[in-house]
Amino acid sequence: MAPLSWCGFPSWRWRSPVSVTLPSLELSGAIKNPSLLKLLQLESCRICIRGRMSEQNSPVQAASLPRQDIRTNSSHAANPVLLTTQTDSRDKWSKKMDFLLSVIGFAVDLGNVWRFPYICYQNGGGAFLIPYTLMAIFGGVPLFYMELALGQFHRTGAISIWKRICPIFKGIGFAICIIALYVSFYYNTIIAWALYYFYSSFTGTLPWTSCDNPWNTPNCTNYFGKSNVTWTTFSKSPAEEFYTRKVLEIQKSSGLYDVGGIRWQLLLCLFLIFTIVYFSLWKGVKTSGKVVWVTATLPYIVLLILLVRGATLPGAWRGIVFYLRPDWEKLMSTVWVDAAAQIFFSLGPGFGVLLALASYNHFNNNCYRDAIVTSAVNCLTSFLSGFVIFTVLGYMAEMRDVEVEDVAKDKGPSLLFITYPEAIANMVGSTFFAIIFFLMMITLGLDSTFGGLEAVITAVMDEYPHILAKRRELFVLGLITICFLACLCLSFQGGAYVVKLLEEFGASCSILAVVLLEAIAVSWFYGIQRFCNDVKAMLGFTPGIFWKVCWVAISPAFLAVSIFPPLMLFDYRYPEWSISVGYLIGASSFICIPFYMVYKLVWTPGSLKQRLAVCIRPEKAIRDQQADSVCMSSVP
Repeated sequence: MAPLSWCGFPSWRWRSPVSVTLPSLELSGAIKNPSLLKLLQLESCRICIRGRMSEQNSPVQAASLPRQDIRTNSSHAANPVLLTTQTDSRDKWSKKMDFLLSVIGFAVDLGNVWRFPYICYQNGGGAFLIPYTLMAIFGGVPLFYMELALGQFHRTGAISIWKRICPIFKGIGFAICIIALYVSFYYNTIIAWALYYFYSSFTGTLPWTSCDNPWNTPNCTNYFGKSNVTWTTFSKSPAEEFYTRKVLEIQKSSGLYDVGGIRWQLLLCLFLIFTIVYFSLWKGVKTSGKVVWVTATLPYIVLLILLVRGATLPGAWRGIVFYLRPDWEKLMSTVWVDAAAQIFFSLGPGFGVLLALASYNHFNNNCYRDAIVTSAVNCLTSFLSGFVIFTVLGYMAEMRDVEVEDVAKDKGPSLLFITYPEAIANMVGSTFFAIIFFLMMITLGLDSTFGGLEAVITAVMDEYPHILAKRRELFVLGLITICFLACLCLSFQGGAYVVKLLEEFGASCSILAVVLLEAIAVSWFYGIQRFCNDVKAMLGFTPGIFWKVCWVAISPAFLAVSIFPPLMLFDYRYPEWSISVGYLIGASSFICIPFYMVYKLVWTPGSLKQRLAVCIRPEKAIRDQQADSVCMSSVP
């Protein structure tokens, strides 16, 4: 016989952990028996509701269902109704700490170490903490909480989740995957640079200590341990020349017009990084959840060691004063915009990672507490990193006999690959501190890479389970191979220019627009009350008025105010055509959203009004309405 379709969809298509099968019952016989039909209707509705409201990973016990007095005729005595269960095959985190460390590892990345300290002192030092805290409370944390709750309730990736929220916005999922790929291209290249430094640190004397190397120029100036050394605007430190002329060999490239030859050493480092990433992700959360116990905790040990060492350096107090000294006049400038951008890119909502990681949680996991804890850890880590960086900058200012602001002009990767290594090279025990510092950078980067690629893997596999469900290892291998091949152009001698281009345009602008639409789709189209009911079904309580106001109004407004500075790198001003290319890169992800909207409207039958009604209504809600009327039909 044809399988029964409960509530308008067959049992094997229903993703709820509980389903009903009637293996020995003829539909025509059931219709002829009114009492049996009534029982089937009641049990169908009851199990549909249970599948939506909670998650059961063990078989449903017969005693947990209300008993009904079943009277059937003798023709059905030999074919009783059998209630069976279907356990959810989706992976789960082995331990709660696996999930927490994975989220913390993703949120706490290299940006916490290089971007927050720079943004903080640039925007008034201690005064910056006021807008930063307010933006975290009213913008960053609510969006963080929203994504964790969405992923945990719907238990699917960034693409297929939109069928259950607002189908016409499904293009957001595809845009998120493209952005995640762009990020993985340049981010893993930066980790490869750190791996090169890590390897170069295993020497008695660090190679960026002196100016006596083949790659140095007459402008190389080493002022440590020397007197009467004049530092001019043309002076280059040994660390800067090691980074630009030895690691990148950027002097052999004239810019984007001529990126030079490939750097085989960096390509090998890149291959090793992707190998680590593959074997950490190929089996899913079961393996990545174990790896993060090292990659997420080691950076904190190293940060504490570097903080203690930095605090004992001469002049460290100058850096701390410069870091925390409030400049209240800055509060009237663009500091609020910088705070919004910093907290957003620090916590990382919108990249699909939180959706993916939370989808492997148990249904009743307290994602509210997880959001508060992990957000607090992330913000405190950024604040701690500022002390680690500025104690060293104060030491360098003391050695150069200049102001801290003259030393702290570097930002981005330059802060990690030039300024800090330069200070380390002149410390006692420089080799040890260089090794642990770059090991920390590698682990910080790997955590974020794990999260970003897992978001893509989960999204695509959940969208095409019939093809990829049993082929995860091959799919992950193919994805890693694509990322590695795409990174080849970033391994050239002028690859740093391409890295900067991808960093600015591949994610920055487009991800803000994507998350803005995501917040609007959930709060305004899916409905804030429906979303709060979902949270109540998981946690047992409804989010308060504060969270509702933030989700509906404040968080979308917070996303709309972020802007970005002009594009420059190593005094190289990017040509106009490269800016146009950058906008095309950014648009290549965002364009998925309107394209899918048009596609969905064109292929949905009915009038325009009917099409819009269907396209903005969650498909799950449609099935729920059918469940209310207990529609049973035969599926061919």
